[in-house]
Formats: sequence, C-alpha cells, structure tokens
Amino acid sequence: MIVPINIYSDDVLRQQALPLEGVDKEVEELLGNMFETMYSAPGIGLAAPQVGRSLRLLVLDISCMREYANVKPMVVINPEIVAVKGYRSMEEGCLSLPGLQGDVVRPSSISLNYRDEHFEGQNAEFSGLLARVLQHEIDHLDGRLFVDRLQKKERRKVQKELDALAAGRFIASYPVVLPVKVNKA
Repeated sequence: MIVPINIYSDDVLRQQALPLEGVDKEVEELLGNMFETMYSAPGIGLAAPQVGRSLRLLVLDISCMREYANVKPMVVINPEIVAVKGYRSMEEGCLSLPGLQGDVVRPSSISLNYRDEHFEGQNAEFSGLLARVLQHEIDHLDGRLFVDRLQKKERRKVQKELDALAAGRFIASYPVVLPVKVNKA
C-alpha cells in the first residue's frame, strides 16, 4: 500500500528513531508499504520516519540506474556506521523535500553494521552511490535532513524553498502529509 510521505517541517523527521527488537508481521507490512511508496514516488531510498514511523529502518533500491542494475534492493535495520573513508560532494534530493536539491559532502565509502530483513546481523563496506544513499537514509533515522549538511551559503540559497515547504506551498507528484499549520493567538 502506498502511504503518504512526511514533509520537511514534520516533527517525526527531527526525532532520533527507535531501534527495532525484531521483525514481525507489522514490520513486514511496513517494509512492503515502504518499498511500494518509494517506487511509486519514485525514489531510491526511504526511511521509516519519512512515512511517520520513528523506527531505525530503511529501504533502498538503486537498480533503476543502469550502472547499478545488478545491485539488489536492501532492507537495513538498526544501522551503525563504524568507519568512513574519503569524501565527495554530490547533488542530493529527498522525497521529504520535494523539488529541493543541494550539493552535500559525505564520506565516499562506509563500513556498516546492520540487520537485514530477517533480522540477521550483517557487516559490509559500501562505496559510491550506495554509500551515499545509505548515509542519507541513516541521517533520517538520526533526525537529520540533507539540508542540515549544506554549507551556510548553500543553505541560504534554498531557505525560501524550505519556508515554502513548511507553509505547504509546494507540488509533489506523490501523496504527502501536509505540514500542520499552527495558529498563533
């Protein structure tokens, strides 16, 4: 089932997500919904907080890109980056920030401890786009957005767009949770 994506100003996107204790039917259903939502948007990664669930869980699939056609979709539970190497700048976007993009500097390769969809422990090294997408989605689990990593000058350039997102003035081609407007008395 396609579920709406939470947008920039939603509090769930700024919370430290809670670790999972295991995979049950509810988590399996959530995973299915996350993949369906991600593909429908379309995106290449989606973290549970983006669909309103404060859990340390993410999905990704970069196989839609020709050079990554052989990379299998991934479920990543309770990830922990244990080592990083190199740094590279690359343009990023985010389903929770429709229409917004910016250059973000991130490690070019990471070593990651995590649990897979069967809740089995894994340790692997990732580089290139896969490392970037993992880091972007892990940021969501830590209550961070890619705009938090922009240099101040770049952040100032997108501030009007961020304000428009927070006010609900944007267009998205997929279902979203509109920002809650607070009435000031």
